[in-house]
Amino acid sequence: MKKLLFLGLSALAVGFSSCDCKTQTACCDGEKVEPTAEQIEKLGITNKDSLSAATKRALKWPNIGNEWFIEYETYDLEGDLAYEEGVVRRDPSGIIKENGKYYVWYTKSVGPTDGFGGDIEHEKVFPWDRCDIWYATSEDGITWKEEGMAVARGDKGEYDDRSVFTVEIMKDKGKYYLVYQTIGGLYQVRTKNQVGLAWSDSPDGPWEKSKEPILSPADNGVWKGDKQDRFAVEKKGDFDSHKVHDPCIIPFKGKYYLYYKGEQMGEEITFGGRQIRHGVAIADNPKGPYKKSPYNPISNSGHEICVWKYNGGIASLITTDGPEKNTMQWSPDGINFEIMSHIKGAPHAIGLNRTADNEKEPTEIMRWGLTHKYENYDYQYIRGFKSHRVMAHKAKGVDGSKEATASLSDANK
Repeated sequence: MKKLLFLGLSALAVGFSSCDCKTQTACCDGEKVEPTAEQIEKLGITNKDSLSAATKRALKWPNIGNEWFIEYETYDLEGDLAYEEGVVRRDPSGIIKENGKYYVWYTKSVGPTDGFGGDIEHEKVFPWDRCDIWYATSEDGITWKEEGMAVARGDKGEYDDRSVFTVEIMKDKGKYYLVYQTIGGLYQVRTKNQVGLAWSDSPDGPWEKSKEPILSPADNGVWKGDKQDRFAVEKKGDFDSHKVHDPCIIPFKGKYYLYYKGEQMGEEITFGGRQIRHGVAIADNPKGPYKKSPYNPISNSGHEICVWKYNGGIASLITTDGPEKNTMQWSPDGINFEIMSHIKGAPHAIGLNRTADNEKEPTEIMRWGLTHKYENYDYQYIRGFKSHRVMAHKAKGVDGSKEATASLSDANK
């Protein structure tokens, strides 16, 4: 696969360059840019002897089609996953199908969020604080029945006694694994969360939990002072020196790849927004031990982990934060990712339909799934989403299939 340029950084580099090119067709390092007749036609170049910086970047774009480009819409569900006042249901896992039913796991808590200004020991500081992991089933993916708690918080003094949340499911060799975030003790601004694991012979449990976390933040950052200020640091440390979030395990090439979001001590706001990146840890056994890849971080952007197998490699949807947000990426080895498309955005916290034929096409696994919505800061609930490929845009009334026409086409606005 051709090497893709990181377009955002390229643009920044050009914008900040102090170079004053003598000719518009030559780069500052002397490289001559000669567009082909096909490129001139496709890009609508007015004068091949006077090329802007934007056009020069466009000439280096790889020849990728639109098979990775999609648009989304979301909708309310019925049954127990519909909005319920006073209850938080969020961060749905992927969907699997067992015993003729779809299964999903999610974060659940009750009551409002108090933040860090109150009694931290007894109140909720975030909607995902003081949570347990619950699950629901459905025959059609629309109407869901809440079945009960799957994984509870640990006993006082254990690493997960405060909250267990943001769960993902993996089925492997007849067993079921839930991987999730954990908080132990007081939930303070500088608290470092970890990742836990539970396993069962049935999607209905019972679930046995790992006695120790399977993944922890890097331990090489240094806080500055004693005040609970996450941005005050003497040394930032690795990209995941503060938090490891949104875990997802994928069996891949005979091993187990644990993808996760890293947050750094002293996290900055950059030209792409929050400084969030993804990492991966690899194990020979689903229960670990997991060893972080020396190539971490493996993304420049992102938020919730959304990864799936495709074409012998791993695909990833990068959302929300950073200069490469709102892109789909693909890696042949699960580590070195390249941008395949830029999209208009995606629903929050996608729960992929793991029953889909994800080899049919790159985005088949995105045709429908679950997400969550903020009714307000205190309460969130789980919704559905669906997507369609966009291969052309046509005005209202023009003949064309729904699949080939962008809904609410920008051409009419």
